[in-house]
Amino acid sequence: MTLIDPTQQALEAAMSGSMMRQTLLTNNLANVDTPGYQREDVNFQGTLANAIQSGQPVSQVTFTPYSQAGANSADGNGINSDQESADLAENGLLYQTLTGVAAQREQILITAIGQQA
Repeated sequence: MTLIDPTQQALEAAMSGSMMRQTLLTNNLANVDTPGYQREDVNFQGTLANAIQSGQPVSQVTFTPYSQAGANSADGNGINSDQESADLAENGLLYQTLTGVAAQREQILITAIGQQA
């Protein structure tokens, strides 16, 4: 028996994926003026959903970033700064929600074993 249940492992994997996405989105914004730069992202939610549906242990899931070809400017840059900013905000809210759920689960365990936080 493991102390960390599958739900906690899924939360931790989702937080890891969200952190990776935050890094990629931040890099995209930092390169908005770099000629030829192509957008990078990661579909951690889809990867996690597929792993859970197939019965794969989420602790073994790896997230793979991908590039999106396309040009939003004459110099071949594929970044839309407004969209990247919106994606950053959305991902930040998701991460905040995930950490809140993880903290509540931890508090439930602390209460269950009778310790004060």
